[in-house]
Amino acid sequence: MKIRHMVLSLAFVSDLLVEANLIPRSLAEVKARLETRKRRKKPTASALVEDGWPKYFQEPGGNDLANHYDSRYEHGILSYEDKQDTQIHMMRAYLDFFKKNKIETWLAHGTLLGWWWNGKMLPWDWDIDTQVSGPSLMYLGKHFNGSIYDYSSNDSDPDLTPVVERQYLLDVNPAIIERDRGNGNNVIDARWIDIRNGLYIDVTGLSETEPQIAPGVWSCKNLHHYKTTDLYPMRESMYEGVVAKVPYAYDRILAEEYQEKALVVTEYEGHKWHPELKEWVKKTPAEIKQERLDRQDARRKKQQEKMQRKKEKEEKEKAEQEAKEKGLPLPLPEVKGEGDKKVEVDEGGDQGIKEPEKEPIVKVKRGANAEPDTEEEEGLVLERETSGLKHLRRRRLEQDLRQ
Repeated sequence: MKIRHMVLSLAFVSDLLVEANLIPRSLAEVKARLETRKRRKKPTASALVEDGWPKYFQEPGGNDLANHYDSRYEHGILSYEDKQDTQIHMMRAYLDFFKKNKIETWLAHGTLLGWWWNGKMLPWDWDIDTQVSGPSLMYLGKHFNGSIYDYSSNDSDPDLTPVVERQYLLDVNPAIIERDRGNGNNVIDARWIDIRNGLYIDVTGLSETEPQIAPGVWSCKNLHHYKTTDLYPMRESMYEGVVAKVPYAYDRILAEEYQEKALVVTEYEGHKWHPELKEWVKKTPAEIKQERLDRQDARRKKQQEKMQRKKEKEEKEKAEQEAKEKGLPLPLPEVKGEGDKKVEVDEGGDQGIKEPEKEPIVKVKRGANAEPDTEEEEGLVLERETSGLKHLRRRRLEQDLRQ
C-alpha cells in the first residue's frame, strides 16, 4: 500500500514538473536546451510562481462541499454523521503523529474557534485548519512527505465498540519552497488526508517573510499575519480528547479574524448552543421550519408597517395640500410624549405647543466657604474651580504637594 501511494505521488509530481517546464518532454527538447544552456538562466522558484506554478492540490469542485475532498480519494459526499466521525479520528491521528515525531503544530482559524467554544470541532464546519512554523514545514517535506500513517483509536472499548483503524497520507506541496503568495494556486502547504474518502486537514506554514521591514511578524500565503507575541508561548489544552496546542493570544486572534460576534452568537448554520450540555446541537426539521415561518412573519409585519407609514404620509400630504388650496390653517402636528403638553390655538390663529410652567429657581447667596447642599450646586462649584487659571493653579499645587 505504501509503495503504491509513493508511486502515485511521484507520478503526480512528475506531471507537475513537466507542466512547469522543468522536465523536457522529448529528446529534441533536451538537445534544444543543451544548445542554449549558456544563454538561458536556470529557472528559480520565484520565477516559477510568477509564471504560474500549477495548482498542486486538486478538489472535485461542483459545489462548496465537494471542494473539501481530495480528488484522488473522493467517492461522494459523506453524511453528517460520517463526516463528524471522520474528522474526529483524522484530527486525533494528526496530533498523535506530530507528537510522536516532536514537531510543533497548533490549531488555527475555524478549528481554533471550535476549541474556544467547547474544545471540539464546530459540527457544521467542513474545514480543519492547523499551522506550523516555516522550518517545521520544510522538515516535514524533507523527511515525511508521502508518509502513510497507520492509526488505531485507543479510546474505544473492544467489548462495546470495535477499535477504529485507519490510514492517513501526509502530502506536502512542492511549492513550499516559495513563501510568497505567488499566483494564489498553492496557499495550502500540506494536507493530512483520509485515504478512505478524501477528507483532509489543511496545513499552512507561518514564516517571517520580511524580517528587515516587519520583524516579528509571521504570515502564511493566504495573507494572515500574526505577531510573535500572539503565537508564543504556546498554550497546551485538550481538543477532541487529545492534547493540542493553541496560540498564546488566541482571543485576540479570533476577534481579529471573526469579530467578537463569533464569540457570543449562539445560533449558526442550523445549530444552536446548549449551555448545559456545552455542545452545539443540530436543530430539528420542525425547529428549522418554525424559524423560517417566524422570519416570514417578521418580514410580512415589517412590510405592513412600511406600507402604513407610507399611507399616513400620503394622507398627511393630501390634507396639507387641501388646506393650502382652501386657505385654511395647516393641520396641527400630532404631539407624542408627555401627557401634560397640550396643543393650543390662540384667538389670533397662531399655533403652538404650550409647555407646562416651570417652577422659578431660587438662588441663595452663600459665603466663600459654604458647602453646597445639592448635587447641582456641587457641580457648579466644581465647574468654577476647574475653569481657567484656577484649574491650572490647582493642578500645579497638586504636583508640588506630591513632590
